[in-house]
Amino acid sequence: MTFQQLTYVVEISKCGSINKAAQKLFLSQSGISTAVRELEEELGIQFFVRSNRGVEFTQEGKEFLSYAVSLLEQKQRIESLYGEARNSSAPVRFSVSTQRYPFTEDAFLRMLRRTTDNRYVFSIREAGMDAVIDDVYDHRADIGVIFLTELTEKIIRRLLDARDLDFHEIAAVSPCIYVRKGHPLANRDEVTEEDLAGLPYVSFEHNQGVGSDYSEEYQLLSMKKPPRRISVNNRATMMNVLAATDAYTTGSGLLVEGITSQAVVTMPLAGKTCIRIGWIRPRNSKLTPYVAQFVGLLDQSIAESIAFTESVHQSLCHSGGESS
Repeated sequence: MTFQQLTYVVEISKCGSINKAAQKLFLSQSGISTAVRELEEELGIQFFVRSNRGVEFTQEGKEFLSYAVSLLEQKQRIESLYGEARNSSAPVRFSVSTQRYPFTEDAFLRMLRRTTDNRYVFSIREAGMDAVIDDVYDHRADIGVIFLTELTEKIIRRLLDARDLDFHEIAAVSPCIYVRKGHPLANRDEVTEEDLAGLPYVSFEHNQGVGSDYSEEYQLLSMKKPPRRISVNNRATMMNVLAATDAYTTGSGLLVEGITSQAVVTMPLAGKTCIRIGWIRPRNSKLTPYVAQFVGLLDQSIAESIAFTESVHQSLCHSGGESS
């Protein structure tokens, strides 16, 4: 099978006939027919049925078309990137894959504001931990941002080691719950698992077959199967659900001024071990200038998020004391 044969089949589908496809490609009809017939024999399928009105694709042919179009698009993309690489004015590239953290977004925005390059392609992708690890391993992302806990560290490190990825810790913070600002628990110094009994629990949806060790949330053993659970797939929806209901979720608790919704606050969970936040990269790989810059900005953003979150906690506790 060749890309040339794929091109012929796709062009025939666009034109509706072999003759028109041959004219558009400036080739003989017999040449295209022979190439397509050889591909049909190689794969053991029939792409289309010929008639006086042109061609009609079979079900197998339609399925094959979807793969052929995708392969040709990927080929064009690779050729485009290769051409850019030979061009001295090719854009610089940087990509980060992260669990749904506002401080990663903040660091990414800082990087955008500081760049002086005339041409660049920067990207940020928010996803579950399993997808973040896959993105870095498959080189779809230059760096990934995840967290470890006492319960998950052993299995996550085993996966990272198997893929020759290293985890670099930036900060360790106490796990917290997220609730709306007027929530009955919002003014407490800390909350316990018992305080959460009966409240709706919000979590990010998981891909089928992905274990709870890769969860976006800090896992509570008593909440493996909460009686009331809400599943969402993006951070904005999560914040809106929390702001509009008495539901809660768990996580690092870090708030970012100007990014995190002011309608949502966090409180520490009592008696829990720390969440360790950090970034992952292929083992022994050299940091590019952009990755090194982003790591510095991420460190700065997390430090400022910790300070801002502590000030919000103190303000909530102070207002709670006055109201009592």
